[in-house]
Amino acid sequence: MHRRIIVPGALAAAVLLLAIPASAAPHSPGAPGIGDPYYPAYGNGGYDVSHYDLRLKYQPETDELEGTATLVARTTQDLSRFNLDFLLDVDEVRVNGAKASFTTSGEHELEVTPKTPLAKGTAVTVVVRYHGVPSSKRAYGFTSWHRTPDGGVAANEPEAAAWWFPSNDHPLDKATYDVSVLVPDGTQAISNGTLQSTSSRLGWTRWNWRSNKPQATYLATLAVGKFDLTTGTTDSGIPVVNAYSKDLGDHAGAARASIERSGEIVDWLSGYFGPYPYNALGGYVPNTNTGYALETQTRPFYSPRQFANGSNVSLVVHELAHQWYGDVVSLKGWKDIWINEGFARYAQWLWSEHEGEGTAQELADYVYASHPADDPFWTVRPGDPGPDDQFDIAVYDRGALAVQALRNAIGDEAFFTILKGWPQKYAHGNASVADFRRYAEEVSGKPLAALFDTWLFQPSKPGVPAARAAAVAKAAEAVPRPKSWKRIAATNGVHEHGGRAEGAGHRH
Repeated sequence: MHRRIIVPGALAAAVLLLAIPASAAPHSPGAPGIGDPYYPAYGNGGYDVSHYDLRLKYQPETDELEGTATLVARTTQDLSRFNLDFLLDVDEVRVNGAKASFTTSGEHELEVTPKTPLAKGTAVTVVVRYHGVPSSKRAYGFTSWHRTPDGGVAANEPEAAAWWFPSNDHPLDKATYDVSVLVPDGTQAISNGTLQSTSSRLGWTRWNWRSNKPQATYLATLAVGKFDLTTGTTDSGIPVVNAYSKDLGDHAGAARASIERSGEIVDWLSGYFGPYPYNALGGYVPNTNTGYALETQTRPFYSPRQFANGSNVSLVVHELAHQWYGDVVSLKGWKDIWINEGFARYAQWLWSEHEGEGTAQELADYVYASHPADDPFWTVRPGDPGPDDQFDIAVYDRGALAVQALRNAIGDEAFFTILKGWPQKYAHGNASVADFRRYAEEVSGKPLAALFDTWLFQPSKPGVPAARAAAVAKAAEAVPRPKSWKRIAATNGVHEHGGRAEGAGHRH
């Protein structure tokens, strides 16, 4: 931000400054972070990416990845230098065709200095040629790359991109993607969007995927291994591609029984959230030892262990609900995680109702009653949980309870209008909890600041008056456990697996 302060004594100097041509104004480096207080070094300043073209070659036996990433971007300031978030070894960087100098700094920063400084508003093409072994790279003490017996997987939240492509790694900078991956014959490469083509030559097969709608970097995924692919079409005409590792063992049947219902679930969710926002759908289960799932855009990632006790359709509902709440509308800052997780959990409550296993109201009553006032559960504030509690179970369960409180406060007509309207109002963009509150007030015609404060921002259990107002104040002994609770709670392992220090990164 340029501030010009003019005091009377400096007026002549100011006039002189204004006479200097704009071209003489100094260019400055882009910020090494996009400005998110939870993760100050994530993302970068000075430019906005509109498209990533990733042309990769991966050798599963050695976990070696080589690639050429082409970023189509536009500068948002006069730039002398800019950063990309990236961890692999860089061979060459070109900016608008000319070789650029580069170095590394911090935990994951690639600093690029173009041959010629870039003026604000300039169209920029950045080409990065690179190679490396993703599983060998660590940042902040962990890796987000999952090595599997037959390959590797990039899927994590809030970060995974830096292990396989250079990017502006924050949801504020969404872009379209072409991902082309060369792998040995007999191996498959799975990514987001539609499978455009495959072709084989000299023992290698190239898989070409396209995501034609803006996508956050953490929602971009890559899985290479030996998969069985299934294809189909939903009732509404969306092509479905699912992929299952050939090495899932006893979990294979339950995984298929769950994920093969994706088309049915998306058509059902469309009744609540409006038309499905993408032209592709699916899910994939690689042979990882992780314990979480992730709503990677159009093709969620699932861990095999989530199907250890049988089918888990409620989990599939959760990840597919994110396609509207989290993917098509992404958070502005990581503190806005409630819009993603509270509504995806609430979709599970609606599915429970659909299956006749407990209504959303009964589930809200149960959550409220089953956590006494001194339970640490209530100290987490879903509306701004802090980076350490970003994926705490309270963000999900207390978050969904807040959604039910909102529904009871404004009535079903306004509530379901909001559920459908929100993904359309901010489609392919970003929004905050404050934006959601304003939108809910606009649609319902009611002031909601006190309700949002009570259910999302106070580090304590809402008292009986507030709970009565939200129609969730029954005594604990009067609230039976809904039949669906065990199945919904089975997805909680998704959020409780090891943290970053164990090398697994964040969880979802």
